[in-house]
Amino acid sequence: MDKRYLTAPCGLACFNCRYLEENITDQIRKNISEARNIPVEETGCKGCREESGYCKYMKHDCKTWKCVQEKKLEFCSDCNEFPCSYLAPTFQGASFPHNIKVYNLCRIRLVGIDKWIEESDIIQKHYFDGEFVVGEGPILIDK
Repeated sequence: MDKRYLTAPCGLACFNCRYLEENITDQIRKNISEARNIPVEETGCKGCREESGYCKYMKHDCKTWKCVQEKKLEFCSDCNEFPCSYLAPTFQGASFPHNIKVYNLCRIRLVGIDKWIEESDIIQKHYFDGEFVVGEGPILIDK
């Protein structure tokens, strides 16, 4: 699995997504198929870059993807306008990984993509397990 390629320009770790074709379970496929009224075989995703920014789970085009493509950047953190409003977190999406993307991009900018990839599993695990402490950040050492 090419984790660099499976890191979205906005900083999401597609390789950690439960909807990624390589990660999706039969039960998740079934749930998505029923909820969205789509065939089971169309439920998985191949990652933001492979899907050219298209996400079947969004109800609109991804403006972040379009912006990065127009500017010929690899990641939003490569932009001289980073961070911009396209990356703003939302209260409604607090349980979804979109709120961690600015943190991910800051880490990518600071330590580089390869080091961030090494950290990403731990970062995501602690984010979803509630081990991010406001003002202290995540614990980057797995317990």
